[in-house]
Amino acid sequence: VIETRPALQLLARRIGYSFKDLDLLDLAVSHRSWCAEHDDAPSNERLELLGDAVLGHCVAAYLYREYPGWSEGDLAQARSAIVNASALAEVADRYGIGEALLLGVGEDRSGGREKVSLLGDAFEALLGAIYLDGGMEVAERIALEALSDRIADVAVDPSVADVKTRLQEFVVRAYGDSPQYTVTDSGPDHDKCFAAEVSFAGAVRGKGQGTSKKQAEQAAATHAWLKHEFSEYPDHSPSPTTQGKTKNAGTPRA
Repeated sequence: VIETRPALQLLARRIGYSFKDLDLLDLAVSHRSWCAEHDDAPSNERLELLGDAVLGHCVAAYLYREYPGWSEGDLAQARSAIVNASALAEVADRYGIGEALLLGVGEDRSGGREKVSLLGDAFEALLGAIYLDGGMEVAERIALEALSDRIADVAVDPSVADVKTRLQEFVVRAYGDSPQYTVTDSGPDHDKCFAAEVSFAGAVRGKGQGTSKKQAEQAAATHAWLKHEFSEYPDHSPSPTTQGKTKNAGTPRA
């Protein structure tokens, strides 16, 4: 199949890995909606399960090695901030996985190639295929390269990143979409102040300020998470005061 599908050829080049078994790559992008329309051909769901485990191991092992001073709670918090639906969907989009997916007609028409959860699942399936084809060392290299930006962000302070991540996960679950951030700045270049607003469900849900764009976005996410009544949203309400607590709420040190 790869020889006749340009999107799959491009995907193979972008991930930087040459499959020995091309059928594994094809299976990794075979969504169940497509399989249901083609004599119940095998889907990528089993590879997704495997890839999820491989990805969790790779990230946890990396954090354990690189940050010996972090507590178990810090490690768990950082891993959840790195390995989540939005982060994996961003990676999938960067690699062009959506373009290579085999989707059923209905799923394709409904925008399946841009769905956060579907893209994240496909990346996990791809990683599972890489693990089977090339082994753990190759899978770990590709996983860490793919998530390098997110790892760098979270490594600075996973406790801060976690609020934005939890809000992201909630909005994805409740609405199938991502929160949108709008950031403006004011002041001279050497002393800028950034103001951010986070919107979802058709309204601005949080506001915040900071000395950087990232800090302002975190503040807006925290405001949305702690100050708004989640009961007004669909029946997916989280518990802002209890969810995501760890043993060590301070900033971890490497």
